Amino acid sequence: MSSQDEQFQAASPDPAASSADDGMTWWYRWLCRIAGVIGGMSCAFAGLWNCVTINPLNIAAGVWMMLNAFVLFLCEAPFCCQFIEFANAVSARADKLRPWQKAAFYCGMAVFPVMLSLTLTTLFGNAIAFATGVLYGLSALGKKGDAISYARIHQQQKQMDEEKLTGSLEGQA
Repeated sequence: MSSQDEQFQAASPDPAASSADDGMTWWYRWLCRIAGVIGGMSCAFAGLWNCVTINPLNIAAGVWMMLNAFVLFLCEAPFCCQFIEFANAVSARADKLRPWQKAAFYCGMAVFPVMLSLTLTTLFGNAIAFATGVLYGLSALGKKGDAISYARIHQQQKQMDEEKLTGSLEGQA
């Protein structure tokens, strides 16, 4: 087996293992990926537009935004970076991250150019990348409970309150 085959085997994630430990449904995972790709495109276009200026801070923010776009494409859609040898390995490593880690990374990546140069271009260009981080952050919170389990918990709490009330009344008598 060649080293390239070994690298491909190591880079290919096990979909059952990744979906089992983070608790995300398949459609939410795809929503996050699509938001990441659209966020990468918006960062790339806005970053390129931001570089067409003479202000050095705008140029630095534009270069950072294009770097954000590259990282988003590399992590969320490695098929867009087929010409890069390590794209699958980076994507596999990014898939192993917990959702809150991705959320912190994507939101931090999107906030930096806005702090560097506060313009409408940087705000709108990084908005979808930031939203991708927010989507991953929401998935880190976990699933919402169902109504039956909430009703059962409420009923148990009510019974415990009634037992405490009757216990204190019996103790007074």
